[in-house]
Amino acid sequence: MSSLPREVLQTSVVTQPARVGHPLRNLRSVAAYLLAAPYALVLLVFLVAPIVLIVIVSFWQYSNFVMKPAFVLDNYREVFTAVYLATYLNTFKFAVIVWACTLFIGFWVAYFLAFEVPSTRMRTALFLLCTVPFLTSNVIRSIAWIPFLGRNGILNSTLLALHLTQKPIEIFLFSDFSVIISLVHLYTLFMVAPIFNTMVRIDHSLIEAARDGGASEWGVIREVIIPLSGPGIAIGTIFVVSLVLGDFTTVRLMSGGQASSVGLAISNMIGGLQYPLAAANAVILLLVTLLIVGALMWMVDIRKEL
Repeated sequence: MSSLPREVLQTSVVTQPARVGHPLRNLRSVAAYLLAAPYALVLLVFLVAPIVLIVIVSFWQYSNFVMKPAFVLDNYREVFTAVYLATYLNTFKFAVIVWACTLFIGFWVAYFLAFEVPSTRMRTALFLLCTVPFLTSNVIRSIAWIPFLGRNGILNSTLLALHLTQKPIEIFLFSDFSVIISLVHLYTLFMVAPIFNTMVRIDHSLIEAARDGGASEWGVIREVIIPLSGPGIAIGTIFVVSLVLGDFTTVRLMSGGQASSVGLAISNMIGGLQYPLAAANAVILLLVTLLIVGALMWMVDIRKEL
């Protein structure tokens, strides 16, 4: 051994562990795939397979409560008629208004919790307090608005007592207004949580540097906090818009049949055994949602927040 050149000895010493470690790396890679396999199987069975079946059924033919396998585009052509286009526009209107309201409320609630509450314990307690209403179901929280917004409810009674109106205002309940109020109440937390999670990670030295540079409080918010809160706003937007586009229970309860949405239309189609037409609407709604999510992920890098 001592007669061998030093370079040969060094090469044998360096390469020997690599030869032993290579099978170990392969084994770890196989083990990682095996650990991920059950989750991938669950995802395949309960998400991918149902979506594939919905897409297949959307091309089937149906008439008089009878459907048969086929490949027709009649269901998609019917979606683009004036009636269904109006339903889609109404759904997008709800989504935009609810998104704007939840973003405004959620941003300032998150800002208060992240920057105005100095104690971490108090901040956590207040955030948990915001989640208390979400321990009840969406249906109960929606119905709770009826005694407040009704013709003889608290709001109308207060307005009459203050002589601000001469008769009860009908628009408060069973209208677009009541639907939007209920949706904002239901989904504001989904905007607060990601924005708050992003804001608490902002380096306070950046804020102090902006203030030292002469920026006002609004300037700090506009130039520092809002841009750095972009990923949280994007995630909250994905949550809120996706939930509003698919919601049908709230629209049914709070509109009293006076408003329509795509989710409610799909629910009615299923009740009428129009499964291919319901599947076609579900596919289009899914594509619209994916386009919105894709656009947000293209504009804002949210991977670091996930």
